[in-house]
Amino acid sequence: MVLIDILISGLILGGMYALVAMGLTLQYGVARILNLAYGEVLIASAFATYVLYTGFAISPLLGLLIVLPLAFAANWLIYRVMLTPLVKRARNRVTLEIDSILATFGLLFVLQGIAFVVFGGQYYSYSYLSVPLHLGGSIVSVNRLLALGFAAALGIALYLALTRTRSGTAIRAVAVDPTSAQLVAINVRRVAGFAFALGGAMCAAGGVLTSMFLTFNAAMGVVFTMKALIVVIMGGVGNLLGALLAGLLLGLIETFVARLVDPGLTLAANFALFLAVLLIRPQGLLGRRAS
Repeated sequence: MVLIDILISGLILGGMYALVAMGLTLQYGVARILNLAYGEVLIASAFATYVLYTGFAISPLLGLLIVLPLAFAANWLIYRVMLTPLVKRARNRVTLEIDSILATFGLLFVLQGIAFVVFGGQYYSYSYLSVPLHLGGSIVSVNRLLALGFAAALGIALYLALTRTRSGTAIRAVAVDPTSAQLVAINVRRVAGFAFALGGAMCAAGGVLTSMFLTFNAAMGVVFTMKALIVVIMGGVGNLLGALLAGLLLGLIETFVARLVDPGLTLAANFALFLAVLLIRPQGLLGRRAS
């Protein structure tokens, strides 16, 4: 019974990690923006969902239709206003990564400060479909299963969009080689901006779904940024399937350690797994070794 409970809880948590990491994979793998304020977008989306549900009785699932377009627009605006000047002046991708780290590090504190002013430092949560359901000898709430189902649907939709559409092909081309992409008439900056905004929308989706069953506060964005970075690097930078595999693996390991060892050691377990993967496969689980 305990193992089944760990498996279900680990898959749910890992599904959330995978969904959030897919968005960061787009931002870093395509736009080459290492967004340290990424987790703040997730927390902002969680607060927005909380306000919509408690203040206007709009369910989180319906709130996805509101929060995701707003997150897409906000991230596109951030890219156009704050990051485009860095892209224009960067001599190469390495310079752009360094500049983006510094810029988004400052943005992190701006967004976090706004969240503290508006919501304070206390924890928030709300009750939405917290109905127990017996599944394989384990009890799991309906809202967790719904969150996992919607995360899986969004992840599959993103993967199909990137592999089966013309726009997805352009995004993958820019991720592989932006110089060659320009030679076939792909507007690299426009595609990068779109990928950055789309990644922000995926992060917002993770925030909406996570808020359905986890408590959160204004300071938790850094934790989600750190875990998303771990998943992206473990899976292989720019590899969506790698992010999925690494996210599920991280969720399972974290749940296993929390339930059977000590909840205080989950962070240590995360980094132990991260270091083990880097030592064995420096390019990530599904990443390709640089030639």
